[in-house]
Order: sequence, then structure tokens, then C-alpha cells
Amino acid sequence: MNDLLEALVGQLKPNDGALKAYRRVSSPKHIPQPGKAKTPLSIRQLFTRIQKLLDRKSTLLVETGDSWFNGMELSLPEGAQFEIQMQYGSIGWSVGATLGYALGKDKGRLISCIGDGSFQLTAQEISTMIRYQVDPIIFLINNGGYTIEVEIHDGPYNKIKNWNYAQLVEVFSAGEGDAWGCKVSTEGELDKAIKEAKSRKGLCLIEVIIDRNDCNVNLLRWGNQVARNNGRANRSM
Repeated sequence: MNDLLEALVGQLKPNDGALKAYRRVSSPKHIPQPGKAKTPLSIRQLFTRIQKLLDRKSTLLVETGDSWFNGMELSLPEGAQFEIQMQYGSIGWSVGATLGYALGKDKGRLISCIGDGSFQLTAQEISTMIRYQVDPIIFLINNGGYTIEVEIHDGPYNKIKNWNYAQLVEVFSAGEGDAWGCKVSTEGELDKAIKEAKSRKGLCLIEVIIDRNDCNVNLLRWGNQVARNNGRANRSM
């Protein structure tokens, strides 16, 4: 494969069309300053902290939904990896993907951002992560439902039964392993939790309480377009 790639390099011409198109529509993003310790958490403040967590050995993995859009706005350090599954939009894929990636990675720490609705579909893989002693940091974003579906077409079916997500670590550990979990709802609590997670060797699950209506503006725009498309008249003959 190395020989093949080296031979191809000389045959290819650079194409920066996609980069130029992106620069035409992008704008500098304001990074919010941290608030007081007791300030309720916002999704922007969460991802500002995640940005600071990333280094050249990090991998950021984002679940289907609001994490798509927030993750894509972060700046990856040189060498860092980014995992997203936007084409198929399969909610719940990220928990299993976190397990697989954590088992196969050869450098750095894996950071996963997963919504509560998606997490409920494949939560049991946390048990397997504990069994194999992998060490991802999982930010479980608890906003009470399927946010991405809310922005497409809201209804009572988008609200889910709440869980004590952080306590699932104790359930799945059953007194074994080094996994750790906690729940945070303020900026100060999040800062302490991140500091604790960085010092630990096992899996860390940080349940982050976010207001149901707090989401990325690009998700709002995307949801509006999808809803409009779904509402089109049938064009069949």
C-alpha cells in the first residue's frame, strides 16, 4: 500500500475547491468566556471545555444529533482525530463505536459526546468498556429527549424517560474496575469533573445537564430544512 500511495502522489493534482467554498460561508467563531462557578451549563460552554481538552493525540467522537454540529465547529490540533457518522444518522452508534475505537487506538485519549436519547439504545456497551478496561471520557448530554427529532417535528414521543446515567457506571462495574461517573449541572461542577477525569485511568462518564431548548443554531437550520423537505407533496406519477 505504501508503494501504491507513493506512486499515486505524483499523478495527483491539488484540489482546494472544497476549502475555498467553506471559507466563503464560514465566519470567525466567538469562544465564550467561562461564567461563574454556579452558572447553569450551556451547550456552548460544554464544547468550549472540550476544545481545551483536545491535544494532538486526542480523538473526538460525536454522536448523531446536536453533537454533530457542535463537534464540527471545534478546531482539531495537528494530529488529532475526528469520528462522525453523519451520512446514515444512526442514533446509538457512538456507544459501540466508542468501545471499538478505544480498543483499537494506539495513542491519546478518546473523548465521546453522546446524547441521552442515543445513549439509551446501546447503553449496555458501557459494561464491555469496563470489562476491557478502556479509558474514554464520555460526555453524556442529558437534555431530556431526542433533540434532533424535536427540531424536525416535535411531539410527546421525543421526550424520553430519564435515567440516573452517572450511576450506571456503578451498576455495570459491580464493584470491579476503575470506571467513574458523575453528574454536573453548573460550570464549576463541570470544571471539577474534567479535572478528575483527566487524573483517572479508567472509563469516565460525565452526565451533563443541559436545557432541552439549548442546541446549536446549525441544528435549528438543518431541522427546518429537513422538516420542509418531509412536508413536500408526493411527486409520484
